Amino acid sequence: MIWVTFAIGFWLMAWWINIQIGRSGAPWAGLVMPALFGMTLLILWEGMVRGLGINPVLLPAPSAIAQTFAANLPTLWGDLVQTVVKGALTGYVLGCGAAILTGIAVDRSPFLQRGLLPVGNFVAALPIVGMAPILVMWFGFDWQSKAAVVVVMVFFPVLVNTVAGLRDTDSMQRDLMRTYAASYPQTLLKLRLPAALPFIFNGLKIATTLALIGAIVAEFFGSPTRGMGFRIATSVGQLALDMVWAEILVAAVVGSAFYGGVAMLEKMLTFWHPSQRRRA
Repeated sequence: MIWVTFAIGFWLMAWWINIQIGRSGAPWAGLVMPALFGMTLLILWEGMVRGLGINPVLLPAPSAIAQTFAANLPTLWGDLVQTVVKGALTGYVLGCGAAILTGIAVDRSPFLQRGLLPVGNFVAALPIVGMAPILVMWFGFDWQSKAAVVVVMVFFPVLVNTVAGLRDTDSMQRDLMRTYAASYPQTLLKLRLPAALPFIFNGLKIATTLALIGAIVAEFFGSPTRGMGFRIATSVGQLALDMVWAEILVAAVVGSAFYGGVAMLEKMLTFWHPSQRRRA
């Protein structure tokens, strides 16, 4: 029980340190506190697994996951390229780009507003486990079918946010543009699209997680001998749970970086919006 005692003791000490850092109000507290909390969870996890003798098939220790991660870097990198770069990122760019263009068309056409958006809500409610096998059969077992799944998953959330953003301008702003004899493209580029950027980026940030989840889940229904979803499925069958957790770690890191990159781009392009202003 030494490991359990050590883990609980470290958790209590880290809890006290976090409280002291929070009270200090230091500018670096926002970085240190999450890092210390994450380290505490890992040590508590390690101590409980070792101290309670938990079967590694049920829950491997973080140290075992780290060893598997380091020993399989080429495999993990190949899976990342197959799933994230080819499947998720390609589908994300195509789906989000098409959604933004379609949102502009929907905003311009009342017919599309009444006809396309209800269909979009219906398609967005379809379960991925039902769509993925169909798209895999249509587009093949390689990354193209995973990109197609991602396109379907990200299209309608971005579309709905784009349409909502384009409607965010008030009548006085639009009347002012008409007073200046501005055409629809000029009004779109100088008024409506900039006003819609916060809404569009909300959709883009939601789509980052949907893209990664869609690409991984789609690989469960057919994939070449590589890919994160393929590796997770085969490793579960082999009871190699440390490899499963290594793939989960890669997905978590890549997903966080993906979301963070979109959030940074949002901050650069919407610096004028009240949501991006620092609190005094």
